[in-house]
Amino acid sequence: MKIRPYEKNDWPRVCAIHDAARRFELAAAHLDAAFLTLEQTAENEGFYEYAIRVAVIDERVVGFVAFTDDELAWLYVDPLMHRKGIASVLIQTALQETKNAMTAEVLLGNDAAIATYLKAGFEIVGQAHGCMPGNEGFAVSVTCLQHQGL
Repeated sequence: MKIRPYEKNDWPRVCAIHDAARRFELAAAHLDAAFLTLEQTAENEGFYEYAIRVAVIDERVVGFVAFTDDELAWLYVDPLMHRKGIASVLIQTALQETKNAMTAEVLLGNDAAIATYLKAGFEIVGQAHGCMPGNEGFAVSVTCLQHQGL
């Protein structure tokens, strides 16, 4: 597996990965009706303002992470590639690049994602409730996580 910076020609695969994985994420939180494609939400949610890295296997993008110096905001892996350690490698990439303390939020009910973050050294620091970013008509609850940094 190779991790590299996002390139413009990755957009179709990144959209496909997000959209497929997002459906699983929302289903786990009983929020299926809140689904919007990445193409619908990327600009509103500031997707391109983040540092974006992609995981590539056999020249095919299989996952991506988007982060700032203190927040891991987006982490999606092709559902056909789940449970192969890709998310863990993407998390470690973000942590290695920033070295800073970092936060993440995971929709309540997405136990697989929470377990992945805990395995990577994040700790649960609480829960928050509010409106879904990018689709504010839906109320959400999230598990708040924090990593102390490297």
